[in-house]
Amino acid sequence: MNTADLGLPVDVPSTALFTDQYELTMLQAALKAGTAERRSVFEVFTRRLPEGRRYGVVAGTGRVLDAVENFRFDAGVLGFLREREIVDETTLDWLAGYRFTGDVLGYPEGEVYFPGSPIMRVEGSFAECVLLETVILSILNHDSAIAAAASRMSSAAGTRPLIEMGARRTHELSAVAAARAAYVGGFATTSDLAAGFRYGIPTVGTSAHAFTLLHDTERDAFRAQVDALGRGTTLLVDTYDVAEAVRTAVEVAGPELGAVRIDSGDLLLVAHRVRQQLDELGATDTKIVVTSDLDEYAIASLAAAPVDAYGVGTQLVTGSGHPTASMVYKLVARAESDDPRAPLVPVAKKSSGGKTSIGGRKWAARRLDEDGVAEAEVVGTGPVPAELAGRQLQVELIRGGEVLAREPLDVVRDRHIAVRAGLPLSATQLSRGEPVLPTEYVQVPSGN
Repeated sequence: MNTADLGLPVDVPSTALFTDQYELTMLQAALKAGTAERRSVFEVFTRRLPEGRRYGVVAGTGRVLDAVENFRFDAGVLGFLREREIVDETTLDWLAGYRFTGDVLGYPEGEVYFPGSPIMRVEGSFAECVLLETVILSILNHDSAIAAAASRMSSAAGTRPLIEMGARRTHELSAVAAARAAYVGGFATTSDLAAGFRYGIPTVGTSAHAFTLLHDTERDAFRAQVDALGRGTTLLVDTYDVAEAVRTAVEVAGPELGAVRIDSGDLLLVAHRVRQQLDELGATDTKIVVTSDLDEYAIASLAAAPVDAYGVGTQLVTGSGHPTASMVYKLVARAESDDPRAPLVPVAKKSSGGKTSIGGRKWAARRLDEDGVAEAEVVGTGPVPAELAGRQLQVELIRGGEVLAREPLDVVRDRHIAVRAGLPLSATQLSRGEPVLPTEYVQVPSGN
């Protein structure tokens, strides 16, 4: 199914309050100081990948575009700010007419990134750019963390499809975003109907243990499900005795039974026993789906098992131990004055504790070896070397406030799979290791 993010309304009237209070108090102070209109460049990047991860995955870009378009201070929002005395009337007047009119460049959604990669660049006046910091980071940090976990899981699963089923393990709105990010990372379907409605992701689902327990016998439950959903349904076989349930399932549905689901026990052992039993009963085409607290390591351990699909919940929607991508949004350049022609000056934070940043508007390119495999992430300021001109990673997302780059999710998902395939083979190893590509900085002015 080839569906686009259609820019449907978000679940609140405006995204303007998806922000921290200090974004607005900085705006008020900058307006009073006369610096609010200085042309500025902010960049999103991470200083490090989560421990043991070999690459990150850019996800949430389409949601960022929606959020920027919906970043509006309507009467209700302004009334709240006025009642709480968050900012003064001058600032409220400015906010009433807020529309982002700047430019956004970034890595296309589904791309991979590494420490220091300029994942997104936001340019415009200080005032209009600083307000977007929190909502952009909120989306990218969450979605990229989920997509990275999904990518590791889909790599471990190989050609076997993955079902996202974590809605009950996270916030109801986060669940929709998580399903979208999981699809970007390689999952095939979701159990969450809101995600299917909002983003067109294929949805699946049949029954839980409660349905079996509702009926007087397991046979009655299976018969009711088959009568309602057809022989191609998936029957849950571990409520009582697995072997007896498999026998009953085939008796009820016949060899045309679509699949059985196993949700507990030693999945490796049980899957082998169930496969043998299904084959002996003539249900050679019946698939086996496994669930039960899977992560990428459990999926990899089942590679030799006769499993046809995996359902993943908790570990996926929590980023498999890393629920954030630790991205930051930093001012890297600003004009010397509010004159539109004023030159940009690189700026950077200098502090101890590893929180330094590198000033200047940056480009990024990926250098390939002679076999076409990625070998380095090159980040620089100034002119792009001729040999890297055709390997630049950033694309225009918004120009002059107008969105340019909405894409169907299937395109994004395919991009990620292709990009991941172009990394060194060690990228998909689940053992702990350093980022699979080094980040090289070039043409960075000294002292910045």
